[in-house]
Formats: sequence, C-alpha cells, structure tokens
Amino acid sequence: MRAFDKHAIEACAVPSLVLMENAGRGATDVLVRELLDGDATDARVIVVCGTGNNGGDGLVIARHLLVRGAHPTVFLCAATGTASPDARANLQAWRGLGGEVHDLSAGASLDALKKAVADADLVVDALFGTGLDRAIEGFLVDVIGAMNAASAPRFAVDLPSGLDADTGGTFGVAVEARATATFAHHKLGLLTPRGAALSGRVHVVDIGVPGNLVAHTGGSAQRMETGDLAQWIALRPPGAYKNAAGHVLVIAGSPGKIGAPQLAARGAMRSGAGLATIATWPDVATAIEGHALEVMITRLEPEKAGQGVDPILHGKQAVVIGPGFGLGDDARRIVEHVLASWAGPLVVDADALTLFAGRLHIFKACKKAILTPHPGELARLLGRTSTEVEADRFGAAKEGATASGAVVVLKGAHTIVASPDSRMAVTDVACPALATAGAGDVLGGIIGAQACALPPFEAACAGVLLHALAGEAWSSARGQVDRGALASEIADTVPQVLASIVRA
Repeated sequence: MRAFDKHAIEACAVPSLVLMENAGRGATDVLVRELLDGDATDARVIVVCGTGNNGGDGLVIARHLLVRGAHPTVFLCAATGTASPDARANLQAWRGLGGEVHDLSAGASLDALKKAVADADLVVDALFGTGLDRAIEGFLVDVIGAMNAASAPRFAVDLPSGLDADTGGTFGVAVEARATATFAHHKLGLLTPRGAALSGRVHVVDIGVPGNLVAHTGGSAQRMETGDLAQWIALRPPGAYKNAAGHVLVIAGSPGKIGAPQLAARGAMRSGAGLATIATWPDVATAIEGHALEVMITRLEPEKAGQGVDPILHGKQAVVIGPGFGLGDDARRIVEHVLASWAGPLVVDADALTLFAGRLHIFKACKKAILTPHPGELARLLGRTSTEVEADRFGAAKEGATASGAVVVLKGAHTIVASPDSRMAVTDVACPALATAGAGDVLGGIIGAQACALPPFEAACAGVLLHALAGEAWSSARGQVDRGALASEIADTVPQVLASIVRA
C-alpha cells in the first residue's frame, strides 16, 4: 500500500492531501451508514488520533462529521509538532473551524478521555495505521484500553490500531472494532482469523484513484471473488459426458474412518467430477460398498504395496490421497509410490501429510501436487508449532509452497492458497458452520474435481471458494446459523453455488 500511494502521488501527480481527504470522507460515509443508522445529527463521537497519516485521516473524519451535524471531540496522542505534514494540515483545518484538540501526549491524564468515551455514541480509532512496526508501550497501552472499555461501538480507520497489517498478529495490544474502513485495498492482516475478530465488518473505501494502479506496484495476494469462479467454471455443452467431466480417484479410509473417503468422493461428484473411484483397504471397501451408489470401489492390496496401485491410477484425471488413510507402513509405501509415479494432479491431505512431517521436500517428486494442511499439519511439515503458523499464516503458507514445490492450501477462517511461483490468494469468507468433522475431506474432493480441468493453483482457489460459499449458503438457508452442519450437507450445497455462478 505504501508503494501504491507513492505511485499515485509521484507518478500520477495526485496530491497526498487529496488521497487523505478522499479516505477520510469515504470512511465517514461508512461509519455514519454502519454505526449511526445513517444520521450523524447530534451524535457524540470521540476521535482518537495519532500524529501520522492515520491521525490525519481521523481529523478529516472529525471535520466531515461536524459538517453532518455531529459533535466530534478530538484527542491527539502526541505533541502536535511531531505530526506528519498532511496530518498537520488537517489539524490546522480542524482548529480553523473552531475544533478543539485534547492533549493525550505522554504524562497527560486520561481522565478526560475515559469520561468522553463513557458518554460517547461512537469511538473512532485513528491512532496507528499500516506503518506500525513495534510493540505498543507506555501510556498508549492505556489509551487503547480506554477505547476498548467504551460501551459505544468502535470504528477503526484503515485497520485497528495495534494490528500487524502483514500478519494479523498484534503489537501487544489492539483496538477491538465493530467496523473498519480500509483504504484502496484490503490488508493481509485483516484477512486472518485474529485480524477479522479485531476489525469487525471491513469496508474497502476508494481514495480517488483507480484500484488497477496496483498493476504498477504489485500486490501481496489476490482476494478470491465469485467473479473468478465464473471465469474458471463454464457452462457445459449439451453433449458433455462423464469421462470428459473428469474421473477422480480417492485413496483414503481405514478402519474407524470409513466416512473420510466417502465424503471426499461426494465432494468431487457434487462439484462436477463425472466419475469417482474410492481405493481403500479391503475391510474398509467391504464396509462401504453397500452405501456407495454413485461411486466405484476398488481394493488396495497391502502385500503388493505401491505396484498394486498402478492399475488403479490408470485412466484417472486427478487423485485425492490421505483422508483417514492411516499412518502405518503400508499407507506410507502407497503414498510414496503415488508421489513418485503419478504425473497428474494430486491433492494430498490429512494422514498423507502427517506421514512426511519435517520432510516437505518429498513432495517435489510430484509436479502437480496440492497440499491441504490445517495449521497443525503445516506446523508439523515445517517443524514449527501451530501457534507459530497462526502468528503469520501468509508467511507460513508461502514457506510451505517454496519448500515443497507444491501449491499449499492453508485451511481455516480465511483460507490461503500459496503457489511455489510466489502467487498467493485468500478468501474473505470465514464461515464458522464449516467447523465440522469431514469438511476438510469434502474440500479435498472438491479441489480434486477442479484439478481435472484447471492448473493446480486455480483448481485450489476454485475449490476453496466453492467450499466456502457452500458453507455460507448452507448457513444462510437456515437463518445464518453458525453451527450444526454435516459435511455431507456442505457437499450437497455445492451444486446450488455452481448454479448461481454459471447463471451469472
């Protein structure tokens, strides 16, 4: 974003004050609409500003609130002489209109702030923006504490103060916002579980320059959108037939985990595969044969190890391997053989990932591998802890893709897809209804079906977004419920999502 702003200012000759004015005015539109029921008249709004450009945005907001009939009160958390040039200009404009500024520099009493937020209708956080790169200390910890203690809703400018814009971690403390207006483009940190919890509803505000200027500066990641799905998933011709739609092989299941292969196959079929075959251990095959109507079943022969898999692989367009497969020597030999011999798309999940903890390099043997770990599985692959992975999800996904030479799908709220060629994508969907047993197996099958027709990175993105949108659709159909979904129901909702995409 710093490069984006710099390009707009230097190459496009758009004054930085204009960018700040547009950002502040747009943020005011959002906060009035979202948190003041569309009418700012007589609203008591506390605006807590730093002296950087984020504080300048806050001063623009205060001025526009004044125009709309509100009663904004500004608190400045440093000496005015330290303000950035644009923040200083807006501070002068605020004072020129008769606006008062309350000093919150080090050593000042916080009593006035605490009293003001206690009586406020809204608290605006314009303390720190994307430039923060150190722990918040001293009286500023208390300032953030006072804002968080307010019963009034909090509105964050660009991102909640204290949130790391790159990782979604926090610099010790952070503002807990109900809504956030972020400028020009999303920030990575907002699209993480922790960042989403702190920022509330996120609204992207334009700053008066085309968003496609990012083509001149580069971006960190793509945000997956339904429009992307429309490009990847086309309406089928009337003469379509099952073999052309793709045949997905699911190598999965073990005693006590007979649902995993069935859910993966169901995900594949519901998302467009024309055929699905489950390859599993003989006793598992016997257990599920009576339940499988649309899916073919074949038996793995442990005594033949890898060589017995070759005939099963023949004629398949994509393979999903690992869900509930077990961690024994027979399972390891089969997975190793498939990695070494299968040249097509390979979705590696669950036990097939755990078998190679600390050995990500082994996946380089397969040129079209898609790894689908949850944070704990990626932690084991990287030799880290899940806490370390969650502390920098984008960094961990990128490292996993680089070390493995494979596309990595880091599952969780705001799932990330990372490619070894440095491309990254993230979904802004975070559906708690998907926190249900077997949802990951369904995702593996959906990705497998997309991999029959798309390159690995695009297949992973399409699968992730279909899965997330199916979770949202299931939840919406039941009154926005956040729990109670069965994984099979998520799979069965995918055609509804596909219908909306191909119609669009």
